[in-house]
Amino acid sequence: MLVELSKSSGVARVCLNRPDKRNALTDDFIREITAAVQDVRDDESMRVMVLAAKGTVFCAGMDLAQMQQRAAAENREELWLEDSRILRDTFKAIFELPIPTAAVAQGPAVAGGMGLIAACDLVLASTTAFFALPEPQRGITAAMVTPLLLHRVAVSPANELLLGGGRMSAERAVQIGLCCDAVAPEEIEAAERALVRSILNGSRSALAQTKQHVINCVGANVMRQLDDSVERSAIARRTDDAREGLQAFLDKRKAAWIPQG
Repeated sequence: MLVELSKSSGVARVCLNRPDKRNALTDDFIREITAAVQDVRDDESMRVMVLAAKGTVFCAGMDLAQMQQRAAAENREELWLEDSRILRDTFKAIFELPIPTAAVAQGPAVAGGMGLIAACDLVLASTTAFFALPEPQRGITAAMVTPLLLHRVAVSPANELLLGGGRMSAERAVQIGLCCDAVAPEEIEAAERALVRSILNGSRSALAQTKQHVINCVGANVMRQLDDSVERSAIARRTDDAREGLQAFLDKRKAAWIPQG
């Protein structure tokens, strides 16, 4: 199973379970995440959902092998659109879940992995975690993540990730409001339990109404923006830069546009 779902005392825990591949996302993996979230949505006894991962990496983004297959396929443009739609559906399922969601980043969250993080209401991170959107370095864009990121943080710190190209530490992520806390690795489990207990102090109906009110106040356009991002993401993959970026990544060299030396 690529996703493990456990439930106990009103708490659902959706755990990414592909640690040998750094929890890199394939279409099947993404569909399993969506199915798990929908299972949680249908269970009215659940009061909070935790999104976690096994291994040392929360999620490394899209799977490289699948990206290669898509780029070589004759119907690659159709497949790129489908990939974006599948990822959009997962982000929407998490974002619109009527109970609070908390992501626990025990390690790095990169590219699409950052989208999973940003779709959650709260993010708890280990100090060994970092966040990155390296898509422009590969000739593409982080279009699917952008609406969620801009829902969580202001434009300037978002651009540190979207345009700056570097890794953002967990401590910096707390400063900009992406994460609610960053703790030492050995403290992450206790911090998760404390966060969940705090959420459970609220009633299910009151928390659901509060979450919906927050979305109505500041997130009403996120769903439309995610729909618009599907085409934007696919367009970016059609360019010469996208082809060069993927090849450079496979060759473990700098892309042609990156200053050499």
